Amino acid sequence: MGIDFHNKNNQKSYTKRTADISWMETIKKIVPIAEIGEALDIGCGGGIYSKALADMGVAHVTGVDFSEPMLNGAKENCKNYHQITFQLGNAYETGLDDNLYDLLLERALIHHIEDLYFCFVEAYRVLKDNAYYIIQDRTPEDCLLEGSDHHIRGYFFELFPRLAEKEMNRRYKSQFVTDMLQKVGFQNIEEIKLWETRKMYDTKEQLLIDLTERTGRSILHELSDAELNRLVKYIDSSLSIEEGIVEKDRWTIWKAVK
Repeated sequence: MGIDFHNKNNQKSYTKRTADISWMETIKKIVPIAEIGEALDIGCGGGIYSKALADMGVAHVTGVDFSEPMLNGAKENCKNYHQITFQLGNAYETGLDDNLYDLLLERALIHHIEDLYFCFVEAYRVLKDNAYYIIQDRTPEDCLLEGSDHHIRGYFFELFPRLAEKEMNRRYKSQFVTDMLQKVGFQNIEEIKLWETRKMYDTKEQLLIDLTERTGRSILHELSDAELNRLVKYIDSSLSIEEGIVEKDRWTIWKAVK
C-alpha cells in the first residue's frame, strides 16, 4: 500500500531535511536566480525546496500541494520565511492566475501524474513568457542503478523486485517528457543529470532509523513492516562503512522555457 499523503500522521515526513548545496548549485547554473521575482513550487510537500529557493534569493515563492496535511507541515517548516506562501491545489488545476511566475519547479512530482500533457498545459498557463520550467524526477534508468554505500535506494530493488517493477511502471522515459514539453509549446529544452546528496549521516544507525521510519521515502510505504525490517537488515549487512554515510540519488532534470 502506498503512502497516504492526506493522512496527518505523514505531514512531517517531507520536512525533516534540507536541500543540499549540490542541488542549489545546479539550479543556479541553469536558471538566472537573481532575475526571479515570483517562483512556484508545485507538489511542494513539506516545503523543503520552497525554502531552498527562498534561501537562494528568490523574492517570493508560492508552494502548491494537493494535500492539506502536507501543507500544514510545510507551513510549520517554513514559518520563519515570510516570502513563502502556500495554497491548496494540484498540478492540473492550481487555481492561480495566468502568466504570473518567472520560475516553476516540479520536483519528484511527475511520477505521481497520470497525464503529463495536461500537467504541462497548466504549467504553461501560469508561467510568464520566457519563464523557466524545471522538472526533476527519476527515469527508469535512474531508479535501477545498483545499490552502494552512497546509492542506498538501489538496495530497495535488489531485495524486492516488485518495487523495481512498480518504478518501471510509474517513471517516465526522458524522451517522453521532452516530447510532451514540445507538444505543449515549451522551447529550449535541456536535460541534466544530477547526483544529488539526499542526506548525510554521522553513523549507519542514523540511516537505519531513517529507513525504519520511512522518512520522505514514499516507495517504502509499499512494504509491510516485516518486509521493511528485512530491508533494513539487508542494507545493514550490505554497507561497508559505519560512519560518514553520504546518501545520493541520481535524478534527471528537464529545463524548458515558455
